[in-house]
Amino acid sequence: MRDNIKVVIWGLGAMGSGMAKMLLKKKGVEIVGVCDRNEARTGKDMYEVLEVERGDRKPVIINANVEEVITQGCADVALLATDSFTKNAFEKIKYCVEKKINVISTAEEMAYPQAQEPELAEKMDKLAKENGVSILGTGINPGFVLDLLILALTGTCESVEHIKAARINDLSPFGRAVMVEQGVGLTVEDFEDGVKTGKVAGHVGFPESIKMIADGIGWNLEKVEQTREPIVSNIERKTKYAEVKAKNVAGCRQCGNGYVDGEVKIEMEHPQQILPELEGVETGDYIWIKGTPNINLQIKPEIPGGIGTIAMCVNSIPHVINAHPGLRTMLDIPVPRAIMGDMRDLIIR
Repeated sequence: MRDNIKVVIWGLGAMGSGMAKMLLKKKGVEIVGVCDRNEARTGKDMYEVLEVERGDRKPVIINANVEEVITQGCADVALLATDSFTKNAFEKIKYCVEKKINVISTAEEMAYPQAQEPELAEKMDKLAKENGVSILGTGINPGFVLDLLILALTGTCESVEHIKAARINDLSPFGRAVMVEQGVGLTVEDFEDGVKTGKVAGHVGFPESIKMIADGIGWNLEKVEQTREPIVSNIERKTKYAEVKAKNVAGCRQCGNGYVDGEVKIEMEHPQQILPELEGVETGDYIWIKGTPNINLQIKPEIPGGIGTIAMCVNSIPHVINAHPGLRTMLDIPVPRAIMGDMRDLIIR
């Protein structure tokens, strides 16, 4: 049997640490390096930080210097859990690819970077092919609920006229970077100013999900329009990564519309906030497809965002290794599934 699949993790925050813990429970895979710049973690053994028994495994010392962690061919896959935007993730991805390492990124825009960053997407595709590796962006959303799952359902349709989907979810598992993007903890005034300046991005990924769906079924997408509104809390709320006072912002309600032939063909709604249950809000994922046949899917409560993103990345590892070199999306690889056996058994080359 081949050696263990070797993985490096860049960013050991909420998502990165979750991926590390999940990997440590799997067969046929090992973590060989961790890069993280948080001073509270650097210089420590990964197992100590994760509060996981190391047993007879070698220590993995967390290092802020990526050049010492990620070296030529040191791993099969790099998991990047550091950014939301393609332009911010690009140099990190480029660095890994040039070291002949496949990349899986949690950056939301990387789920379908050709939607908003076609030039960078082309560069990444070329770099990956030159170095014989693959690049994939994935997560729970974008990456699954509001794009891949919808496309899978359309596979049972003779025709599709209109798609509407909603994800009402709990932001609590996500880290500080996501809280800042969502405007959690801000006053309503600061939230609205943040939307105007771009500091409050809200949900990152609607253009990517909508473009992926349109391309997937063969619609010519003309434009995407988005709106962002504050979800105001009536009570105090507190999580590990955020604190909200009454009358301040607990999250963001975002909507996105995709236009085809001058009309809205794809509608997305995504209200997300921390601890929604404190004000009686039930979470859930909903998909309505108008076509032949009509399809109505409900998942209640939501597929949890934190573990969902973590699992999508980890379960995609063998498929990225198997993929033809280049920039790949969820349209290009087999649908990820839970890996309960030895991960090495899924490697075909």
